[in-house]
Amino acid sequence: MPTLAAVARHLAALRACQCCPRMHQPAVVGRSAVSRVILVGQAPGDKEPKLGRPFAWTAGKTLFKWFHAALGWSEDEVRDRIYFAAVCRCFPGKRPAGGDRVPAPDEISACAAWLEREFALLRPALVLPVGKLAIAQFLGERPLTETIGRSFAISYRGHAADCIPLPHPSGASPWHRMEPGKTLLARALARVARHEALR
Repeated sequence: MPTLAAVARHLAALRACQCCPRMHQPAVVGRSAVSRVILVGQAPGDKEPKLGRPFAWTAGKTLFKWFHAALGWSEDEVRDRIYFAAVCRCFPGKRPAGGDRVPAPDEISACAAWLEREFALLRPALVLPVGKLAIAQFLGERPLTETIGRSFAISYRGHAADCIPLPHPSGASPWHRMEPGKTLLARALARVARHEALR
């Protein structure tokens, strides 16, 4: 496993990244967690840059409730024991019609270099992609009903890991609160709780 100092150096370099001109810097990063588990979100919302951490607003509250129900961990324990990454680390901005802008393919590609470094640094045994955009980076574009509640063996840039997808905990999406999403989410969280990387 890498040292805490190595992870901290990586995060400092990531915070300084300015390679995507349409994104709103600074990059939002998690704690310097040395972990065998990587959670990969989609992109920060408009509140996260001000608060300085991923999943800092309402979707985060729901996400941490899920982890508390599955593992009995507080938000602080989750942030200390799971490494938080994302498809894109900077807030993409708003769409003219409202809602957050979906990151462009070139922005996703640019930010993938950071995720590749994190895989090389941490060599995770378990990847938890949260939301369709994150899931697609590892499993391709598929309906949530085909991915949530299942475990997949993946190879990401040559690194083998287990992958347990989770739906996005956004209040704007009812998927995880209705069937079959509710049952599939419970199944996914049970798989997370049983995984050896979290013991």
